[in-house]
Amino acid sequence: MVDNFTPGRAGETSPAGGEGQEARPPEAAGTGDEARFKDELLVAGVPENLHDWLGGFGIGALVVKMGIRFLEMSPERTVATMPVEGNTQVAGILHGGAHVVLAETLGSFAAGMHAGPGRQALGIEVGATHHRSIASGTVTGTCTAIHLGRTLTTHEIVMTDEQGRRLSTARLTNLIRDIGQ
Repeated sequence: MVDNFTPGRAGETSPAGGEGQEARPPEAAGTGDEARFKDELLVAGVPENLHDWLGGFGIGALVVKMGIRFLEMSPERTVATMPVEGNTQVAGILHGGAHVVLAETLGSFAAGMHAGPGRQALGIEVGATHHRSIASGTVTGTCTAIHLGRTLTTHEIVMTDEQGRRLSTARLTNLIRDIGQ
């Protein structure tokens, strides 16, 4: 199973490697990868204390493509913004899948931080309810831990507009396991 939110799983692909390439733990990442992703982490607002964790792998191509920028990052609470522009559907409103991408990004990073070194978070369930549409501006996603256990985490992610109105609510559950299992 491949997930793009847990760097360094042995024997699986990662954002740093292509298909069939073995993922490397952060300490084994070459200086080229570290330099490549340093700017990506800075632009995305990833706090410097997490650069060692993500330095060899970055934050994932989809996160970059969607324009997601982190404001806070911890297992208990992770917050990020995402522009509506560039993430709309044919009717000109924010795509429902974009809501879910933001939710999965926040919940998976939070679960990965909770998992800690030598462990990984794998998303096993996501659900979202869309409450109102948005056609311009910025969406803020706030991810709050509901349960942080040894083998499972569950987070609620609320997306709001610039006026603080709720746009959608998502819930994400991640399985926590040792790397290599």
